[in-house]
Amino acid sequence: EEAGGAGFKMVGIVGLVEEVGRHALASPLIPTLCATYVLREAGTEAAGRWLARIAEGTGVSLATTDARGTWAPDATDVVAKASEGGFELSGKAYFVQDAFKVDAFLVLARVEEESSSAAGEARHVLCVVPADAEGLALSQDHIHDLTRDQATISFDGLRVPAADIVSTDGSAVLRRAWPAILTTIAADLCGAAEWQLQTTVEYAKTRKQFDRPIGFFQAVKHPLSNGMIAIDRARSLTYHAACCIDSASDEAEVAARMAKSAASDAGNFMSDRSVQLHGGIGFTWECDVHFFFKRSMHDQALYGDGVHQRRKLAERILGPLPSGD
Repeated sequence: EEAGGAGFKMVGIVGLVEEVGRHALASPLIPTLCATYVLREAGTEAAGRWLARIAEGTGVSLATTDARGTWAPDATDVVAKASEGGFELSGKAYFVQDAFKVDAFLVLARVEEESSSAAGEARHVLCVVPADAEGLALSQDHIHDLTRDQATISFDGLRVPAADIVSTDGSAVLRRAWPAILTTIAADLCGAAEWQLQTTVEYAKTRKQFDRPIGFFQAVKHPLSNGMIAIDRARSLTYHAACCIDSASDEAEVAARMAKSAASDAGNFMSDRSVQLHGGIGFTWECDVHFFFKRSMHDQALYGDGVHQRRKLAERILGPLPSGD
C-alpha cells in the first residue's frame, strides 16, 4: 500500500487468485504477485522502487530456479561476480513463468567469492534485471499449458548496477516469501479445480445414457462427491495458510506446504475425473476442460508437487531423508 498498491492482505489475495484460476486467466498476475512477496520481504530502497513500478503496472517474474527444479530458496544456477559496485551475472535460470509477458526478472544468484577458500555457506544476491537488458537471452520452453508461457533465461556477462540490487541476503529473503508463493499457487489450483467440478456436475445433469442423466449413476456421483471434498479441504488449508501469513505465524511455512500439497492432490484428481466423466468430448479441443487440465498439471509441478511438499514436512520432523535420486 505504501508503494501505491491496494494493500491486500494474503486472505484477500487468495480470493482474487481463486478467481484467476477459475477463469484460467492468461495473465502474468501470479508471477508478479510472487515477485511482489519477495520484494516486500527484502524491504530495501531498491525493492521499494520496484514495488512502486509494479503498482503502476510493470510485470515481474521470478528467475530463481535451478535446472533440476529443486524448488529451494537457495538453489540457483546463476553466478554473480562483483563488478564496479554491482554484479555481473552468468549462467541460466530455469522454469521462469510468463517470461515473454513481463517487463523484468527478479534473479537469485550465487555470489562468486574472490577467495576460493572462503568458508561458510554460499552468499546469494537478489537483483532486478529488465527483460530487454543486454546479455540476457530467452529460450521458450515447450509446455502443455496454453494459458501461459515458460522460458529458460541465459545470462552472459549481464551487468547489474548497485541500484538494482534488491538484497545481498537473497536466499533468506526468498525463504521468508516462500509461504506466500506456495499459498498463491494453491489458490490458483483450487479455483481451477472448482471450475472443473462445477462444469462436470452440470454436464452430468444433462448428458443422458440409458434414458437418464449420467449423474444418476454411482460411478459418476461418487467421484464428483470425492472431488468436492478434496477441493473443500484444499481451500480450507489455503485460507488457513493465508491467515498464518497475515498474522506472521511461525507455522506459516508448514501451513503453506500443507495447502500446496492438498491443492495439488485435489487438482490432480479433478483434472482426471473431469476429462473422464465428459466422455469422448472431454478429449477434444471443442471441450474447455483441457485448458484447466493442463493449467492444473502445470500448477502442481510449480514450487514442488504434493509429494515434494509432504517430504519437506516430514523432514521438519525426522530430519533429512535419503535422496530419491
